[in-house]
Amino acid sequence: MVKSSTSKDAQDLFRSLRSAYCATPTNLKIIDLYVVFAVFTALIQVAYMALVGSFPFNSFLSGVLSCIGTAVLAVCLRIQVNKENKEFKDLAPERAFADFVLCNLVLHLVIINFLG
Repeated sequence: MVKSSTSKDAQDLFRSLRSAYCATPTNLKIIDLYVVFAVFTALIQVAYMALVGSFPFNSFLSGVLSCIGTAVLAVCLRIQVNKENKEFKDLAPERAFADFVLCNLVLHLVIINFLG
């Protein structure tokens, strides 16, 4: 009895999340896909390091931190571009994208510097 109630609640939750996400604008879905790709790439690098080893450890750290940093910056971009977010209503989407590009440039310059 409890198990069926729990599964029904889980199905209702997934159904409501899916219907809410279908109403999400396309530009936010594209940013979400980019974040998923960046995190997935970081996970692949961690799995590769676990299987093969981490001889050039600076390279491993640079790759993973680059992916995670890019994902964090993309989440910040998503927060700023979201029209339902009232905190950034005066910020133009072009300005938010320019901030994202500039921060990515700084991030990757630091990553390249860390590589040596």
